[in-house]
Amino acid sequence: MTDMPTSADIHLIQKCIPHRYPFLLVDRVEDIVPSTSCRGIKMVTMNEPHFQGHFPGTPIMPGVTIIEAMAQAAAVMASISLDIVEKDALVYFMGIDKAKFRRKVVPGDMLELFVTVNRSGSKIWKFSGTAKVGDEVACEADFTAMLDLQGA
Repeated sequence: MTDMPTSADIHLIQKCIPHRYPFLLVDRVEDIVPSTSCRGIKMVTMNEPHFQGHFPGTPIMPGVTIIEAMAQAAAVMASISLDIVEKDALVYFMGIDKAKFRRKVVPGDMLELFVTVNRSGSKIWKFSGTAKVGDEVACEADFTAMLDLQGA
């Protein structure tokens, strides 16, 4: 990739990360500044399987899936930053710190995932993320991920 994209639609996302239904948790990634930051978008719908049991009659997106959505947006940005799109690289969580949940996320919400790189490298990356619905913070967390570049 000679010109790095500044946004990723669902087709590019699927070239960057291996996640698929029911665990693909990001619909778009925009405002990509390679190795620096991005903004992911997750449209929350009642069709998602976790709402069957979390909680029946009162669907709430599990906090761990909000953090996973931030991590998937981060992985798309890292894939584009390292020019490893379509190289079958995998990204694994190594740690989650300072996770705080401030607001329920429910079907019909547009979840914006603001991710900032705290440290980048070829394998180990550290991020800070904030998930918002409108102007309200739903979740904040720091997380560390390892990129497995065996296929790259």
